[in-house]
Amino acid sequence: MARLKTRLRDIKSFIIYRFVFLNGIISIIVLGLILAFLIANSIRFFLSYPILEFLTGQKWSPTVFEKFGFLPLLTGSLLVTFGAIVIAIPLGIGSAIYIGELAPRAVREILKPIIEVLATIPSVVIGFIGIKLLAPIIKDLFNLSIGLTALAGSVMLAFMSLPTIISISEDAINAVPNRYKYASVALGATKWETTYKTVIPSASSGIVAAVMLGLGRIVGETMTVLMITGNSPRIVFSWLQPVRTITATIAAEIGETVQGGLHYSSLFAIGLILFLITFLINFISDRFINKIRES
Repeated sequence: MARLKTRLRDIKSFIIYRFVFLNGIISIIVLGLILAFLIANSIRFFLSYPILEFLTGQKWSPTVFEKFGFLPLLTGSLLVTFGAIVIAIPLGIGSAIYIGELAPRAVREILKPIIEVLATIPSVVIGFIGIKLLAPIIKDLFNLSIGLTALAGSVMLAFMSLPTIISISEDAINAVPNRYKYASVALGATKWETTYKTVIPSASSGIVAAVMLGLGRIVGETMTVLMITGNSPRIVFSWLQPVRTITATIAAEIGETVQGGLHYSSLFAIGLILFLITFLINFISDRFINKIRES
């Protein structure tokens, strides 16, 4: 009987191992197919349009002047993304620390479901909230002609990424063994000293992972930035000006192009660059997290 149980356990372990291995291989294959699809549909653009002019061009006007300058889209994306990160990281990590370590149990039980519900709000609803509430406030506060600016996009994207950052960071904080906290308190540390000198360093890899997942949500968001950033493909360096991001450009123009045309291929080209940017972000974050875990 014992030998039979051992045999069944070995078979179960083998099946689980193969199942996980197969899912990993499928994920790699799907990722490769996506990359191949983007390259196949953008190759015509790279063969027909000067790559250097595309990467350094300062004007995106494919329908009128057939200008495919990528810089306005890149600067718009970077401006909105950086602003969202600056807002989301301190608020997200601070909220996670409060919920995980400092909040009373009753408050924690109220806040956690609310944050989880916020993550389910559709991006188009977030866009409507930005248009109706945030944009008029920004317009009046800074005396602008229009409130649909990079700042509006940054604020709403930060709001969208907060549930991800807070939830995963709070899980990482709760995963820190209690013996670490008890040892810190036993040595005379206060509650706050234990939190920022013991708990946060121990949960740092999980917090970094949460931030990178939040960054992925920010970079890949389409509908919200399409609605509230003004959709102006110009090179600007102010959060109080309308901009256009890479994702918004693809969403706004893909339905207006002739399939197989140069404009159509250019959208796949910027999609390929976006894919490479997100892949690079995930690669760097994975290396950074592994380095934290090894240290």
